[in-house]
Amino acid sequence: MGSTPNILLIYTGGTIGMVKDYESNALKAYDFQELLDNIPELGQLSCNISSRTFKTPIDSSNMNIEYWVEMALLIKENYSSFDGFVILHGSDTMSYSAAALSFMLEHLSKPVILTGSQLPIGDLRTDAKENLITSIQIAALQKMGKPVIQEVCLYFEYKLYRGNRTTKINAEHFEAFSSPNYPPLVESGVNLKIQYPYLLRSKKNGKILTVHTQMDTHVGLLKLFPGITKNLLEAVLTTPNLKVLVLETYGAGNAPTDDWFILTLKNAIKKGLHIINVTQCAGGSVIMGHYETSKKLSQIQLIDGKDITTEAALAKAMYLLGAGITDALFKTVFETALRGEMQEN
Repeated sequence: MGSTPNILLIYTGGTIGMVKDYESNALKAYDFQELLDNIPELGQLSCNISSRTFKTPIDSSNMNIEYWVEMALLIKENYSSFDGFVILHGSDTMSYSAAALSFMLEHLSKPVILTGSQLPIGDLRTDAKENLITSIQIAALQKMGKPVIQEVCLYFEYKLYRGNRTTKINAEHFEAFSSPNYPPLVESGVNLKIQYPYLLRSKKNGKILTVHTQMDTHVGLLKLFPGITKNLLEAVLTTPNLKVLVLETYGAGNAPTDDWFILTLKNAIKKGLHIINVTQCAGGSVIMGHYETSKKLSQIQLIDGKDITTEAALAKAMYLLGAGITDALFKTVFETALRGEMQEN
């Protein structure tokens, strides 16, 4: 690699690479190379840009483990040739993919930035150009010969976030994402304002990038609501081959104290199911035992999700199961911050 950073664009699909067919008013995929050729501003960036594209670009609603593996392997195969990676991705599942890639890419010491747009790149008022150009610019940032960003991030509407701290909050506004429990890493204004204290620094100590492609999907998600029934709870907890359940509780990790509710959870845990307590609030943290309504959950050994997002909790559970973490260690490892996805102990 020379002094000019080399950046690899990976196009998976999504609105950013779509154009409007004005006859049918429908969106259709654009030839990606042609799309790049039509953004002359890219030539002003001080970096070399190459691109790879999914054989069949997908709507992000169809995102699954196989596509995560495809992205991770593309990064692995091109890791030594490029200084940074920008993944163009549909916004609907971008936070899930950002979280998953953060766990799959261990000892990462280069930027992997996911971005997309709310409007197609050909639209007059599109947000796609700014998101794409600034993502590339941030991916190319270097200080003393090393990338400034050394983690998986998500860039949208003037802000770069830690990828596994994000959630999609709006389907209509350009400001589609939020990082409720962790500040932005970079803010784009007249200048790029980098928040160095918040950046994740590689602790690789000479270790090379390790790509984990085993993600176990035997996980589930249940959001508590007033009036939830024992039948529904039992139906979810007894799902065949279910290994982990992410339980979205109220407020700071609170749940009903009814005997049937606690006993049903306790029996499932005794049978080997790992249950992770995360808050269904937009921001804030689970604080087990803070209220009487969460003390019993702590006593029956629910896993403390702290301030992790639901997206990151699911991705982390899939990663730990795929890595073969033993049942005895699962709770301890999950409650430990691995990639900056939750508050430290």
